[in-house]
Order: sequence, then C-alpha cells, then structure tokens
Amino acid sequence: MEKVLKVIAEIIANPPIPHEPQKQSLKNWAMYCLRYRGFIVVFAQNADFAVQLKNGDKFYFRVTDNANNLDNNMNWIVWDNVNKITSLIPRS
Repeated sequence: MEKVLKVIAEIIANPPIPHEPQKQSLKNWAMYCLRYRGFIVVFAQNADFAVQLKNGDKFYFRVTDNANNLDNNMNWIVWDNVNKITSLIPRS
C-alpha cells in the first residue's frame, strides 16, 4: 500500500499539467492528474474523493491550500500558494 502512496505523491509532485488556481479547483485538478495516470477516482462520502485499487481497496483524500491543523486520519493533497507546488501528506 505504501507503494501506491509513493506513486500518487510522485504524480502530484510532477503532474501532467500544472495547477492553476484561477482556472480549476485543486480537487478537480488532483482528480484529473490521477485519472490521467490510470487511477480509478471515485466518490467518497467523508472525503473529497477516493482512489480505488483493482482489488477494491480505497485510499481517501482531502485537498486544501492550508497545511495547518490537518486531520491525521486522512491523506491530504496540499497546494502551497507561496512556492506554487503541491504535495501529498499521507495519514499517520
């Protein structure tokens, strides 16, 4: 499972298209990047979205542009507006 998160972190750090906050939401951009690389992105009731693996396991994600006070029980995709980069913060 950790391998999947490493791949997702690499996709988010080196996306197929750059995130442009004035053109698309972070959530839609992240879902596009993951789908572009072949991941199955599905609806999640208690998260922004989930990535479903072929064996049925799911990884749940939330997105934010503020890395303060994040829920440690969730995987986070964080946009750093100062440095213009995105990163994955896995749940602990």
